[in-house]
Amino acid sequence: MQVGCETDDEGEPVTRVFGTDGVRGAVGKYPMTPEFVLKLGWAAGRVLGDHGRRRVLIGKDTRLSGYMFESALESGFAAAGVDVRLLGPMPTPAIAYLTRTLRASAGVVISASHNPFHDNGVKFFSSRGEKLPDAIEDEIQALLDHELEVIDNRRLGKADRISDAPGRYIEFCKSTVPNGMSLAGLRVVVDCAHGATYQVAPRVFAELGAEVEVIGASPDGFNINEGVGSTHPQALQSAVLASQADLGVAFDGDGDRVIMVDADGEIRDGDALLYVIAAGRIEQGYAGGVVGTLMSNLGLEEAIQALDRPFRRVKVGDRYVHEALKHEQWLLGGESSGHILCLDRHTTGDGIVAALQVLAEMARRESSLAELLAPMVILPQVLVNVRIDRPVSLQDAVIVEAVAEAERELAGRGRVLLRPSGTEPLIRVMVEGQSAPQVQAVAEALADTVRGHAAR
Repeated sequence: MQVGCETDDEGEPVTRVFGTDGVRGAVGKYPMTPEFVLKLGWAAGRVLGDHGRRRVLIGKDTRLSGYMFESALESGFAAAGVDVRLLGPMPTPAIAYLTRTLRASAGVVISASHNPFHDNGVKFFSSRGEKLPDAIEDEIQALLDHELEVIDNRRLGKADRISDAPGRYIEFCKSTVPNGMSLAGLRVVVDCAHGATYQVAPRVFAELGAEVEVIGASPDGFNINEGVGSTHPQALQSAVLASQADLGVAFDGDGDRVIMVDADGEIRDGDALLYVIAAGRIEQGYAGGVVGTLMSNLGLEEAIQALDRPFRRVKVGDRYVHEALKHEQWLLGGESSGHILCLDRHTTGDGIVAALQVLAEMARRESSLAELLAPMVILPQVLVNVRIDRPVSLQDAVIVEAVAEAERELAGRGRVLLRPSGTEPLIRVMVEGQSAPQVQAVAEALADTVRGHAAR
């Protein structure tokens, strides 16, 4: 994921720094070095300054390296003559919202989302609170090959901090549910993953009337996503059962993903939550379809179709879900990982907003989460992450034959999907079918084949 004449750790030239979700990598290794991030800020400032106001917002999650990259970006933007407004630790979707409402030319997020603390990244939102168009990314990319030139001293950018950002975002989140909706009498466990939601998520639910128990809200710069949050829901399960809560809500490190745990301790992933939201909207007159991904459970597709609405699959990544929604002029989509887009409420995936839509539906129907999910039959699905130390071609004959054998074993009653992660050195092996033991065995066999091939 690098640029121009830069090289990767093996000395090989690479050409592009932007992935599907901005720039991301290990802290201290290209591209996530202070030198590169400074230049990225300068290049982005040059481009974005030509496309609107010369002002950007910068927010971050709770990683220790966020201080370093915040300073680097601030310097780069200032050198390009762009003013910076610093938000501090705030969820990614909050930065999208504030970029739009504060009329900035762009919003910048310093985060590696669900990754551990030793990774970090930079991603951008347009003035409309949406991810940057490819054409703008390409302009930034092209400037990265040029020498950094500081603008005339009289036109250097300035920086200040926005002190009321959390309050603004909390009020926005509350505005996405019906006026007068109360969570009084509901006991909710909120898991903030020691990440960017730790200041705002508990307040949102408490101000709507819920009795809130909070876990994963003591960030120290290193513990983001560590044993808590949407990628480690076992902590939330235990807390919900121990406190006899009605519901548990877990976010990832930057707050754009959400999963839930019901009163019985059952994990309800993004597919389940998307179904609840879509079913409620459809009952109230929503005429559009729903977008999922290649990883979405077949049960979600069948449940949406049973509601007489189309379901479309796209590549994994909320960028692709968003593109499909815009193309189809639909409003609802998401991923099983918990990225859920409600474009009638926000311009981007938002964990808190999505959770509130589920709670609003529970209140409207006077039903538990489990009751709302009764019509949806989830097929057994197993996902195995195979860590790799070198690139692996999924078109290799050994892997192609292993996939074909897995599909023969499922006998047309399931799905097999292998894909490289866009953010980590992993091959994700997904198997779905009618029988949980069979699905587990097929997934493990496939993972062993990939692991063995990668070790050669």
